Amino acid sequence: MKKVLIVYWSGTGNTQAMAESVSRGVGDGGGESILKDAGNATADLVKEAEALAFGCPAMGAEVLEEGEMEPFIASLGSAEVGDKSLGLFGSYDWGDGQWMRDWADRMKGLGAKLDGEGIIVQLEPTEEALIQCYELGKRLAG
Repeated sequence: MKKVLIVYWSGTGNTQAMAESVSRGVGDGGGESILKDAGNATADLVKEAEALAFGCPAMGAEVLEEGEMEPFIASLGSAEVGDKSLGLFGSYDWGDGQWMRDWADRMKGLGAKLDGEGIIVQLEPTEEALIQCYELGKRLAG
């Protein structure tokens, strides 16, 4: 059974709903889902996982949340994420998704094998977006 670590930060519950959908997909795909909010995640947990999913909404001028998620991501290096499958997801209210493109480039720079370019939704995730998150979880578990 593949261990899939899902780390997210959510201010309104939108990104949390996406994370929970990824987690259901992991379980239904035969994997072990480890769901953590960013404040309780560590680089050691990332290192122990076989696949990863990270979720965060766009904040400010299209950046990651700076209190918990950014410090968590900054704590990671290629030793933790290199050569692992990684899915990114999150919601936004304004802008055009630049935060996700920047985040994807950053993770690729650490050697992660990105599953697509990230799942982004404006504000509350639609049923279609939650299905995309679920399918991401199933792929990561496989």
